[in-house]
Amino acid sequence: MDLRDPLTAWGDYDLDDPFPLFAHVRERGPVHAVTLADGHDAYLVVGHAEARAMLNDARLSKDMHAALARSGDVVAEGLPGPELARHMLAVDPPDHTRLRRLVASAFAVRRVEALEDSVAAHVDELLDAIEASGPDAVVDLVAAFAFPLPFTVICELLGIAAVDRPPLQGALAGLLAPIEDDEDLASAHQASARLIGFLAELVDDKRRRPDDALVSALLAARDGEDRLTEQELKSTIFQLIIAGHDTTSSLIGNGVVALLTHPEQLVALRRDPSLMVNVVEELIRFDAPVPHSTFRFTTESVEIAGVTIPEGSQVIVSLAAANRDGARYPSPDELDVSRADVRHLGFGHGVHFCLGAPLARMEGRVALGRLIARFPELRLAVPPEALRWGHGDGLVLRGLTELPVVAGPAAAPSTSA
Repeated sequence: MDLRDPLTAWGDYDLDDPFPLFAHVRERGPVHAVTLADGHDAYLVVGHAEARAMLNDARLSKDMHAALARSGDVVAEGLPGPELARHMLAVDPPDHTRLRRLVASAFAVRRVEALEDSVAAHVDELLDAIEASGPDAVVDLVAAFAFPLPFTVICELLGIAAVDRPPLQGALAGLLAPIEDDEDLASAHQASARLIGFLAELVDDKRRRPDDALVSALLAARDGEDRLTEQELKSTIFQLIIAGHDTTSSLIGNGVVALLTHPEQLVALRRDPSLMVNVVEELIRFDAPVPHSTFRFTTESVEIAGVTIPEGSQVIVSLAAANRDGARYPSPDELDVSRADVRHLGFGHGVHFCLGAPLARMEGRVALGRLIARFPELRLAVPPEALRWGHGDGLVLRGLTELPVVAGPAAAPSTSA
């Protein structure tokens, strides 16, 4: 397979089951020149050791503004555009260090710990509704559980009122929908404009009526004389909304499918619920909701695994491929809830390691733990091959469009997670 052939462009693969392609490419070597689905050339990293090194290499920049200003055609601008592109994932140190420090002061571990009881209560409310639909009803677990849980949690964390959430949800859905023609592109631009307007109104409202939630904390955040600019503030809120709900929703959905299609592993987990912390890590390794890293490009020539990546080249790190590298993991394509060493790259590595990882881990642990305890006969309502991973852009995000399940009879609500 010629990876530079635009007919086999990287990212334009079988989104429902990309792992055979990942394995095929990895067998050919850890680093490759490819053509992305949008037509841009890039270098793809699929080996675990090489991926870990690239994620922590200061010669790889994440400054989207600098990339767009280059004379070469490195990357398309994309949506929602530069107005919301000044966040931690789109800048380098020292700006990244400053932004992360300012955000981290408001996004402290104590906030995550304080949220667990609230998250558990939301989980039980959603499970109550699923139970009320009847033991034989077909339920879309994405719409009924995997999406509303993290979306509600991040909105509460940010201080977005319940009445304002439906328009935000609509704008996000339009922005994240697949784009196949000019009509889709126009809809995405409209959704982007609605989202930008929503965030401007949210910030203005919190300035007038501050509260104890995260947006108000970000408005007040200071580190000496440093504070967030208007662009940085809105960009950071946008990043937290996307990272705070979409990836966790996919973690829950992908995780449920992995467990239901590996019944022996689900039995082992039911026998020993203390495995749940390890299970969340293994599920992220096995079917990463973020299969590829966000944008990076080389600021100078980089040599890795015998491949010279020229200055100014876009680099895509395939987290999903690296997380199934046989050189790093025994039986990498098998789900093993008891895997001894389940450290993975699903949250990235280095200075850009996901700030929201503790929240995602907690939500995944509570959601999956209470779900499988509540519904011991939970099963897929369709054959696994009928499921579609069409949500997201297919490169950075990968999640189910829907997940039809039959919950079965409910057990008594669990008090453990």
